[in-house]
Amino acid sequence: MTSTPIDPIDWDDINQPNQALPAGGPPHPIVWAALTADQAEFEWLALNEWVEDLRRVFSIPVQIIPPFWHRHSLLVEHLSALHTHWQAAFDPDQHGSAPFGWVRDLDEWKTRMREATAQLGCRPDTCRPETTSRWPGQPDPEPDEWPPPVNQTDRYDDFVTLVLWDVRRRRTIEARYLALMDDAEGGDDE
Repeated sequence: MTSTPIDPIDWDDINQPNQALPAGGPPHPIVWAALTADQAEFEWLALNEWVEDLRRVFSIPVQIIPPFWHRHSLLVEHLSALHTHWQAAFDPDQHGSAPFGWVRDLDEWKTRMREATAQLGCRPDTCRPETTSRWPGQPDPEPDEWPPPVNQTDRYDDFVTLVLWDVRRRRTIEARYLALMDDAEGGDDE
């Protein structure tokens, strides 16, 4: 009976954590307001997947990461920053003690998230819309500035609905910008 030789493990072929990194570069901060529709869709899905793992692995309660975190820009920014920090700490080229620093920083982050979640009034069974105090002379917001109502019975469906709304909103902005560019270029020919 002949045995088949076992190929050695090629560690480069092992799937690394899903990271939105430029090729060969460090993790990049996410500036949500500056993302294109395609970039936003990718970042939303990557962040949601990572948040699901984070809350399971570290047993993070809903008082820190509420189910509808994606409905609150403040929570999205906090989670996104922690995600970027995690990517940097667990990068294969990082120093071996970097993950310990990330775990230490996680404790401080939890305190900030608990405060932010309480400030927003976000609870496991309710998601209040964000409110921002208007300054004197500031116009009332447009009715379509905020996505569809929260689906309290299905968090995943609500997340997908919000992402689709956000991507559609960004595509509309991109189309307007391209139309303005076309108009500007067409005006030069006259």
